[in-house]
Amino acid sequence: MNDPDTILLTAEEHMEKALDYLKNELRGVRTGRASPALVEFLKVECYGSTTDLKAIAAISVPEPTQLLIKPFDASIVSAIKTAIEKAQMGINPMVEGKQIRLMLPAMSTDRRQKDAARVKKMGEEAKVVVRNARRDANKHADALSKAPGSHVPEDEIKSLKEEIQALLEKYEGEVDKRVEEKSKEIMTI
Repeated sequence: MNDPDTILLTAEEHMEKALDYLKNELRGVRTGRASPALVEFLKVECYGSTTDLKAIAAISVPEPTQLLIKPFDASIVSAIKTAIEKAQMGINPMVEGKQIRLMLPAMSTDRRQKDAARVKKMGEEAKVVVRNARRDANKHADALSKAPGSHVPEDEIKSLKEEIQALLEKYEGEVDKRVEEKSKEIMTI
């Protein structure tokens, strides 16, 4: 990392990855209504490997409190049922011939609060990753100013650090926004 643009670009890349990861994690948190995202990334042991559920089955929402999983290959129904049970989602899978129906029970207030707290924790973890990206970028900026034969003026280093801080604030704001939206969604009955 020998120039300010690379340092800034790398920091933003890491922050963006943290935000994307958070978005994916939040999709899997249950709200009041059924969503295929709840089970899309469930890992299923089949064909000698572990596969995401969405790659081996069609997932639909026939009613607001139901999910219907139709495997592309009927022989893996039991493997999918096992994966759902292992995930400990509090949902009992019902096998109906070549498909699995998930009836989502109404969420208790206690469950909603726990999930909202879990979402908040996910947000905090994402912020830690974003702050680590800032720390690394600042280290590279400092190294740039101390590098032998470096011709980077001090005011350029200072403005680079300000840009890094602005990036941090932007991504922390995004994390807060996503967490707040999801928490509101969870608490809405």
